[in-house]
Amino acid sequence: MASEWKRRMSLFAQRFWQPTSACMTCMPGSWGNILSLVHWTIAVQTGLLTGILAVLLTFTPAAKLYSHRYGNALIVGCLTTLGDAYSHASHYRLPFVEHVATGVVSGLFALAASYLLEDRGRRIRAAWARVFG
Repeated sequence: MASEWKRRMSLFAQRFWQPTSACMTCMPGSWGNILSLVHWTIAVQTGLLTGILAVLLTFTPAAKLYSHRYGNALIVGCLTTLGDAYSHASHYRLPFVEHVATGVVSGLFALAASYLLEDRGRRIRAAWARVFG
């Protein structure tokens, strides 16, 4: 039972940084306003909501998708889209473009993380060893 909650907390942490980073990437002017408290508040709110939804999803049969790389990315992208739509109104002219873009970027972050961080970062350690000996 404790290991299940430990896995859920790890899942929450992963599902927090991916949407938060995606939200900061997709908001207009984000890189120019990287120190803006308003942007960070919206991004953290999106990340928190996505993380909570991801943990709640572990209590359903849909949790099986987390074990597959592409299913995980799909779930993360969809949850981020929902979390971003709830957190704020779109800054773009078309209503849901920003939310969908944020979801897609978050899904791509999840997919990239699954390749780079699997097996305790084996690929990163191997690349580091090749570059720095």
